[in-house]
Amino acid sequence: MSDTLRDQLLGLGFKAAPKPERTAERKPDRKPEARRDGRPGNRPQGARPAGKPGEGQRPARDGDRRPQGKGRAPGGRPPQGGNGAPRTREDIDLAKAYAIRAQKEKDDRIEAERLKQEEARLRREAKAKLDVLLEGKGLNAEAADIARHFPYGGKIKRIYVTADQLKALNAGELGVLQQNGRYLLVTSAVLDEAEAVFAPSVALRVDPNATVEEDPYADPAYQVPDDLVW
Repeated sequence: MSDTLRDQLLGLGFKAAPKPERTAERKPDRKPEARRDGRPGNRPQGARPAGKPGEGQRPARDGDRRPQGKGRAPGGRPPQGGNGAPRTREDIDLAKAYAIRAQKEKDDRIEAERLKQEEARLRREAKAKLDVLLEGKGLNAEAADIARHFPYGGKIKRIYVTADQLKALNAGELGVLQQNGRYLLVTSAVLDEAEAVFAPSVALRVDPNATVEEDPYADPAYQVPDDLVW
């Protein structure tokens, strides 16, 4: 626009546009340049020096290492599942079944041991009563010279009797008891009492009606049993 036209416009009442104010321009900060000798210049405080990977880093400790792969969790417990997932219902039921079976086996062992001890106690008490019962009841004679054999405990045993005692024994009037490794000749009445106290103590009770095949050792001719191994 020429000055003549500007002057005309001003004369008509138009005002000239205000000029924009100039502000001070801020120069951008310049980064510190590296020195030519290779060392950084004006390094910010706390910054790590450049170098090979791994230099200046804290060495790893045993406590920083975490177990990798499959295995047991801390405390010896089996892992809950893959990637730390909780156990399934099937795993829980299986664990309960194992626990119930283990408890039952333990209870069975305890009960078996209890019964064994109870049986041993009753056996000791019965033998003690038998000793009291048989005190002075034995009829074994020092002059006995006839061996009467009989089966007892899976083996062939013998007791020496007189001729009269042999007849009474084979007639069922006498019997034989086992007491602390000894064999006592007793009457049939004492034999019945002893059987009521401790039945395993009865070593020989003769049935007078038994045949020779049922009790072959009743014959005095059997001084030595035919199945005896020397």
